[in-house]
Amino acid sequence: MTWDKRLFDLFFASLLVIILGPVLLAILIWLQVKQGGPLFYVAERMNGIDRSFKLWKLRTMIEAEDDSGVSGGDKEQRITPTGAWLRSKRLDEFPQLWNILKGDLSFVGPRPPLRQYVEQFPELYAEVLKSRPGVTGLASIAYHEHEATLLARCKTREETDESYTRNCIPRKAQLDLIYQKHQSVCYDFDIVFQTIGLVFNRK
Repeated sequence: MTWDKRLFDLFFASLLVIILGPVLLAILIWLQVKQGGPLFYVAERMNGIDRSFKLWKLRTMIEAEDDSGVSGGDKEQRITPTGAWLRSKRLDEFPQLWNILKGDLSFVGPRPPLRQYVEQFPELYAEVLKSRPGVTGLASIAYHEHEATLLARCKTREETDESYTRNCIPRKAQLDLIYQKHQSVCYDFDIVFQTIGLVFNRK
C-alpha cells in the first residue's frame, strides 16, 4: 500500500467515524430491538496468502453452527428482514471502518476472500492480494449484481461453492488485477463515488 492511499484511508475513515458514529449507534439500538443480539458478525478473511484478519460486519442472518462458504440461495432463508435492508444499503459494512483504521482493509481493493478459496487458488490470490483488500472495488461495482444473480439460483452449499469457484472467482480476479494495474487515489475516489451511486440507485 502506498503512503498516499493509506493517508486517504485514515483521513476518510476517521471523518466517517465522527460523522456516522451517531448513525451507527442508532442502527445498533434498532437492531437490538428488532432482532436482538449478537449485533456483530465477525469472520475470518484473508489479506495475504498466509495472513488473516477478523472482518467486522453488522449481523444480517440467523446464526448457524455450520456457516462456511459464500452466501447464496442456500442461505437466503437465514437473512433477517432488517438484515436484508441493511445489505441493500451496504450499511452492514459500517463496522469495517474499524478494519480500515487498523490497516486490515482499504476503502478500495479486492474484496477479502475466505481462507478456503485462497488455499484452493493460491497462485491466483498471490497476485490479487498484492493489493490490500477493500470495502469496495472495481469487481464490486462491475460484477456484484451478476454474482448475486448467479448465487441466488443455488439451492445447496455445494451448488453455491461450485458456481462461485467456476464463475465468480476468475472474473472478479480479472477485474481486481485491472484495478491493481491502474490504482491511484483519483481512481479510488471514482470507485467510491460509483459505489455510493449504485447504493442510492438500488430499489
